[in-house]
Amino acid sequence: MIERMSAFNARPVLFALSNPTSKAECTAEQAYTWSSGRAIFATGSPFGAVTYNGREYWPGQGNNAYVFPGIGLGAVVCRARRIPDEFFLAAARTLAELVIPSDLERGTLYPPLRHIRRISLAIAVAVVETAYAMKLARTRRPRNLRDAIARFMYEP
Repeated sequence: MIERMSAFNARPVLFALSNPTSKAECTAEQAYTWSSGRAIFATGSPFGAVTYNGREYWPGQGNNAYVFPGIGLGAVVCRARRIPDEFFLAAARTLAELVIPSDLERGTLYPPLRHIRRISLAIAVAVVETAYAMKLARTRRPRNLRDAIARFMYEP
């Protein structure tokens, strides 16, 4: 199937079912091999880097860690009355905007997880902006939304 997808897609995107990892539909190595290194691969489980034809690829781990902390932070900061689908759409769009070409070149669909605090802050800002637009926020809008949310974040 991956070979067929690769026949008519320059960069096939693969979301393999993977929980538990030992039962994954396909591994990152298989995805990169069967697509001749063109796949952009993400699963819910962690896969290590793969070297294919002398090039290193980093599979994405697309799990709850990317959007739920930012959605939760945004909802708490503005004391949203509810969490509608629009918050999840704002989170998804924001996450997509944070993907840079070098992420895709590495064969991954998400920014590096080591940037999760920056990602969560950006998503929280988008969620709070959505909450104000939908009149779901129960707090006064701060002058500098990003700074106000950043001050609210837990510092370990």
